[in-house]
Amino acid sequence: MKCKKCGCDTLIKNDDWYTCANCGAVIFDTEVRLGNQISPTKIVESIEQNALASLSETNSKENENTSEKPQKSKLREAIDFCLPMVIAVIIAIILKTFVFANAVVPTGSMLNTIQEQDRIIASRLAYINEEPERYDIVIFKYPDDEKQCFVKRIIGLPGETIEIINGVVYITQTNGETIQADDSFITNGKPNGDFGPYKVPEDSYFMMGDNRNSSWDSRYWDNKYVHKDKILGKVKFRYYPNFSKIQ
Repeated sequence: MKCKKCGCDTLIKNDDWYTCANCGAVIFDTEVRLGNQISPTKIVESIEQNALASLSETNSKENENTSEKPQKSKLREAIDFCLPMVIAVIIAIILKTFVFANAVVPTGSMLNTIQEQDRIIASRLAYINEEPERYDIVIFKYPDDEKQCFVKRIIGLPGETIEIINGVVYITQTNGETIQADDSFITNGKPNGDFGPYKVPEDSYFMMGDNRNSSWDSRYWDNKYVHKDKILGKVKFRYYPNFSKIQ
């Protein structure tokens, strides 16, 4: 045992006390027990040790929490960064699936209304409450191969008879009246050829391209008619290479 004041190890014991031979400091014997009780000095030392241990444990937990906060912050930043993109993708999928259909026109079959390589948008909602009308331009699944989508103009309606004589389209309507189809949108040469007659089934449509002499349409298909369920939408706009309305 050493003197806590000067560090001298020469102590003179007197009952429960020690006197330092060097500086004369009086020190209570911490090893002495008072009956069944630990000496006051030991109690004080024990309290101090417990307090230091508790403080150390608290600091350790605070350090752990502090180290976790940056991790949580980084995770939150990643979520905040990705969330708008995820929402945008979901919205785009919903719009493409239920509202719009888009397509690239690979051929000149719809010249001059639609140019080759035009990007177009069709409305999937156009025929929810209305029936397709004659001269509507539509995107539909090609009847001979439904993996492909075509863009053509509706010429024959359900129940009508279509006959083409010398390139001129004649339509016998369901009331028995025969009319000549509008050809004002045909600007790429004079149509030619004889086809038909074709009787259009119920809920189906007869399709032709505006570039009549260079269009693979109902005249040439094995399955000549497009059922209403196969129409994906009514073409509304061209968005590339320039934006314009299509009629």
